Amino acid sequence: MKNNKQYDFTQGSIAKQLFYFSGPILLANLLQTSYQFIDSLWVGNLLGSSALGAVAISGSILFVVLSFIIGMNNAALTILSQQKGKQNEKGLRNYLNAFVVLLTLISIFLGVIGYIFAEQFLGLLGTPQTMMEDASTYLRINFMGIWFLFGYNFISTVLRSLGDSKTPLYFITIAVGLNILLDPLFISVFNWGIEGAAYATLLSQAFSFLCGISYVLWKKLAPFSLPALPAREEIKLILHLGIPSGLQMAVISAGSAAIMSVVTTHGESVIAGFGAAQRLDSLLMLPAHALSTSVASMAGQNIGIKNWERIRQIAIYGVIYNFAIMLIIGIAVAVFAQYGVRLFIRESDAVDFGTVYLQIVALCYPFLGINFILNGIVRAAGAMYQVLILNVISFWILRYPLTALFSSWFGEVGIAIGMGGSFVLSSLFAIFYYRYGKWRQKELFAN
Repeated sequence: MKNNKQYDFTQGSIAKQLFYFSGPILLANLLQTSYQFIDSLWVGNLLGSSALGAVAISGSILFVVLSFIIGMNNAALTILSQQKGKQNEKGLRNYLNAFVVLLTLISIFLGVIGYIFAEQFLGLLGTPQTMMEDASTYLRINFMGIWFLFGYNFISTVLRSLGDSKTPLYFITIAVGLNILLDPLFISVFNWGIEGAAYATLLSQAFSFLCGISYVLWKKLAPFSLPALPAREEIKLILHLGIPSGLQMAVISAGSAAIMSVVTTHGESVIAGFGAAQRLDSLLMLPAHALSTSVASMAGQNIGIKNWERIRQIAIYGVIYNFAIMLIIGIAVAVFAQYGVRLFIRESDAVDFGTVYLQIVALCYPFLGINFILNGIVRAAGAMYQVLILNVISFWILRYPLTALFSSWFGEVGIAIGMGGSFVLSSLFAIFYYRYGKWRQKELFAN
């Protein structure tokens, strides 16, 4: 299973490993973001705003499923990286098998439920009848291929837990490239409409997954084996970590919706400006997300052998890298905010708000990145419920109340003040728990 693409994070230069390991993750995240952007671009231009709306509504339901996938993958990253650090080949093989069996069963169950009740789910979201047919068609086709979505995300997580961030980049590149080609072919040339967009996504993910699993098995990059019934304690541990990790995403989604309810009280211009700023935010925070995934993989291997001094150094390097990168990005955003906002909107009042919002919030990016880094290390120890509580504090005790409070005091600019202030304060909670919390005492395995 040893190859030159995998890092042993229990030894060697932390600074170099973090730099070279996080780079491909950042590129993969950028490609994943462009995948969604390009998909929407083709649908909107070739099929119109109604079809784009149908895809957007369906996407909100698929995001719930994706949130669960992210939660299970966080559990996989924690368990597998610790087993890798312990050099426990048997444990690694057994837990890989358990994840494969469990995720297969869950994906089949979700696929059937989603296909049967697609219209009911869309109805709960208040989908207009004019969009219902397109939205339900798009959603059902995506649920037909939900196993591939599980599969190719899981393979990427497995390889990253073993210290390989380059190979997953190839699989995502395949999916993005194929989707760019198939979307216009299926939608316009074959005249399949919204079905073509859905099938393009499904086939792109399926081909990427099949290429990924074939390559991993051929190169023996991970100790996959023929599926067998997993042990009860393996399933119990996976669910114990996966469920709260999935709930973290639910907390984040609900918190974001609550903040939007504050934004909407200030009128259409503020809503449009905030929306444009949020699109830029999602791109600008990608380096911090990549560093978070990297330090989680690195810390996980060292937690497996209880090398606490090296874990401390990983945290220090992660915070330094984050602060340097995000500060540079923040300054650049503060200077060029108006140009970035104008990529999405032209209306002057909306541009003015989006610009001011970014100029205030941008300089607080390094503090939000600290949350990602330190929570990633805590998560790598298996302290999922503790990270869930930290997210509840971040969104529901700090971000939402402060945004509501300052916007009532200072008007629309208070939204940015509340958001930025919450980034700073939540980083203090993350630092405090990392320093004084009992996450180091977490024991996932009996031996």
